[in-house]
Amino acid sequence: MDGVLWRGNTPLPGLKDFVNAIHNTNRKMLLATNNSSKTINQYLSKLQDMGIKATANEILTSSQATGNYLNNLSQNDRKVFVIGQDGLIDAMKHYNFQITNQNADYVVVGVDTNISWDKLNTAVQLIRSGSKFIGTNPDTTYPTENGIGVGNGIILAAIEAATNVKPMIIGKPERHIFDQALDILGADPSNTLMIGDRLDTDILGAKKAGISSLLVLTGVTDSNILTDSDIQPDVIMNGLPEITVKLYSSETQ
Repeated sequence: MDGVLWRGNTPLPGLKDFVNAIHNTNRKMLLATNNSSKTINQYLSKLQDMGIKATANEILTSSQATGNYLNNLSQNDRKVFVIGQDGLIDAMKHYNFQITNQNADYVVVGVDTNISWDKLNTAVQLIRSGSKFIGTNPDTTYPTENGIGVGNGIILAAIEAATNVKPMIIGKPERHIFDQALDILGADPSNTLMIGDRLDTDILGAKKAGISSLLVLTGVTDSNILTDSDIQPDVIMNGLPEITVKLYSSETQ
């Protein structure tokens, strides 16, 4: 959603027409985001404020994907230490994990605008004591109205530097979130399109999952980054209005 549908709290041009085109052409939509900060209800409220109608089943966050993955991984290891915001805390509680800062089975890290030395120190000590290190997503940046901001990857890098342990990533570009997305949609990779603004998560993840990819130039990736990268999308478009035209034109062909 960040960089594709909006920047910060500002909708990108053509958002309403794009969503209407998906529904009018009887396509299924899943808004899959690496942003772990918000709950599903908070995202629904944000979409509603922008004049977009969506359902809870049309949103998948990296927080949800992480909770789902860990829940399926083990019914015994249920203690987690969380660095994150409402979205991640809500997801852990939804799957009945016990949030604690002692003897945690997992250290689960999402973006946290209130990150502190105490949180980092607790995470490091737990991982050094054997807790498994889980990252919701590796994004080092994210797009805002005022430019490129700091993402969760910065927090992961700090913890990794102090532990020499790499986190297991659940969100894009890893398969976990893509497999969950396809399952929710009831879709096959062959008839699914990933629309994203990041080469290293959206486009790379789509390639790993065998899904066609479309890059928009409204978020993190600009033409210079695109030219210098080995990761290339199947299609490049400037933004949502261009995609909307294609959605309607494909119906008449």
